[in-house]
Amino acid sequence: MQLILASTSPYRRALLQRLDLSFEQASPGFEEATPGSMPPDELVEHNTLGKARSVLNIAPHATIIASDQIAVCGDIVLGKPGTIARAEQQLQLLSGKRVTFLTGLCVLDADSCRYELIPYHVCFRTLSRSEISRYVALEQPLECAGSFKSEGLGISLFDKMEGHDPTALIGLPLIRLSQWLRPLELRS
Repeated sequence: MQLILASTSPYRRALLQRLDLSFEQASPGFEEATPGSMPPDELVEHNTLGKARSVLNIAPHATIIASDQIAVCGDIVLGKPGTIARAEQQLQLLSGKRVTFLTGLCVLDADSCRYELIPYHVCFRTLSRSEISRYVALEQPLECAGSFKSEGLGISLFDKMEGHDPTALIGLPLIRLSQWLRPLELRS
């Protein structure tokens, strides 16, 4: 069985490699909806399923894994910052606050679709402007929702983390994914 990760993210690739499965990566031919265009849970589902379906269209006999993530702070939805200035602005907003990260996970093939929204919460400590600038300059978290990399120096920005699957925070919830893939008896 062909397994395809519908993502070009090196972080998601590294996470999936931890499950010791043989898989390919494909760039989804899908234009993601942007934060603010729909409610957060619908946005994540729309983008996750869109990525999976776009790859299934070019590999109809494969099993596709896709995910998407946004950060929600109060009623503000944050995606990837894209620039240093926006990364610093996001971290200033998140300083001292509890933030919910919503990660959508989908496993799709020609016959079935499984989807789940997996929340994970991070409590940021109060951050100074100089800490934020230094962090962003060092780690360049421009392609990360919330402007940090918890698998790196970003962990030092937190007071605590709350959730069932810490890999959801990095962008691919491995606990749920491995539960879904186990019955397929995939081998590397």
